[in-house]
Amino acid sequence: MMWGYGTGYWLVMGITMILFWGLIIAGIVALVRYIGGSRKTEGQVQGPQRPEDMLAERLARGEIDVDEYKRRLELLQGRR
Repeated sequence: MMWGYGTGYWLVMGITMILFWGLIIAGIVALVRYIGGSRKTEGQVQGPQRPEDMLAERLARGEIDVDEYKRRLELLQGRR
């Protein structure tokens, strides 16, 4: 005579419980992210930037050299 349900039953129940709690935790995380909304994260810019700021960023990234930066900055300031 066998007492209980056997090894297969406990294995299936263990996997089921892991999946159940994983879904509960994933749902809570998704809910917190949804309620929290989108916040400004580092590195993201919201709204339009000034041309001078964009030019300074290009210089900082090394896309343009100092001479090019000065030339373009003079053009930007001259148009005002």
